[in-house]
Amino acid sequence: MKLILFCLAVGVLPTLGETRGATSPPVTLYTQFQTEPPQDVLDALQEEVESIMSPLGFHFEWRNLNVNRGNDVSVELAVITVKGHCDIAGLSNRSQVEGSLGFTHLSDGQILPFTEINCDRVRHFVQGELLAMPADDREYAFGRALGRVLAHELYHIFANTTRHGSGVAKESYTVHDLVCDDFLFQQRESQILRSRVPAVPPPPAL
Repeated sequence: MKLILFCLAVGVLPTLGETRGATSPPVTLYTQFQTEPPQDVLDALQEEVESIMSPLGFHFEWRNLNVNRGNDVSVELAVITVKGHCDIAGLSNRSQVEGSLGFTHLSDGQILPFTEINCDRVRHFVQGELLAMPADDREYAFGRALGRVLAHELYHIFANTTRHGSGVAKESYTVHDLVCDDFLFQQRESQILRSRVPAVPPPPAL
């Protein structure tokens, strides 16, 4: 079973810096969850995004949008809304899903730094495989699957493209893609992302 991950939606992407430094500043990821996930799910989600993106030069600061004071300064950012219930309660062997697992917003053809992930759809998609795992491994595997969906959407934002590629950037996923041990960007998409790593801002003029 396959699902399209990039969907068009109405939603202004700040221009990415053209000069890249040797050490990139962190990208701020603001998250808001419709329902708070278990800590193991959240940890696995963040760890998977970091493991996919950090070899390409991206580093992240994770912040809760609900407690943002409005005075944070970020070189680059993305806002992630996570809908549905992000736990593994009520799993069944049925893995049928309608709709996208995640999507990134567009306005007049421009990609916005706003993305949405649907926990319910991801859980329903992979729940058969989760049930086949030891109970202690399920939250981690589910969080890792969510992280892969999010990494896909971050590719669209930071590569500034609606196009798909291979690996994490491919247009549709199988259940195996979300639960296998390793799932990464392939060479072309990795090169694109490396070229888009945020630049270190110049020091203020004296």
